[in-house]
Amino acid sequence: MDNITLCRRFFTALETNDLATAKDLCAETFAGSQNGGPAMNLDTLMQFTGAVHTVVPDFRYENTVCTATDSGFVEEHDVCGTLPDGSTFKLVLCVVADVTDGKITALREYVDTGAAAGLLKALRPG
Repeated sequence: MDNITLCRRFFTALETNDLATAKDLCAETFAGSQNGGPAMNLDTLMQFTGAVHTVVPDFRYENTVCTATDSGFVEEHDVCGTLPDGSTFKLVLCVVADVTDGKITALREYVDTGAAAGLLKALRPG
């Protein structure tokens, strides 16, 4: 599978909350980070994705642009949805991925955390 197809399958799986497929597209040694922060493993990413779907039932990606690179892919997209308080949000993201032997080994996500404040608040317990 080429890197564009891998990218589309991965983000479609995340968008539809198909965590088994998303996980299968990644290497066991997967590491992700957001804005250069601490690394997260694959299970942490899947737990976060599931939690987002719990509070944002209409979670979706819009304005998707994916470009293959020599070592993986870059995807730009908007993350959109409706929060529990009825407000909507739109986050502009850029994700840089490394791919080895057809599996995603690393994701580096860059997002405006200020724009994500409403989503982060909805994800906090209590």
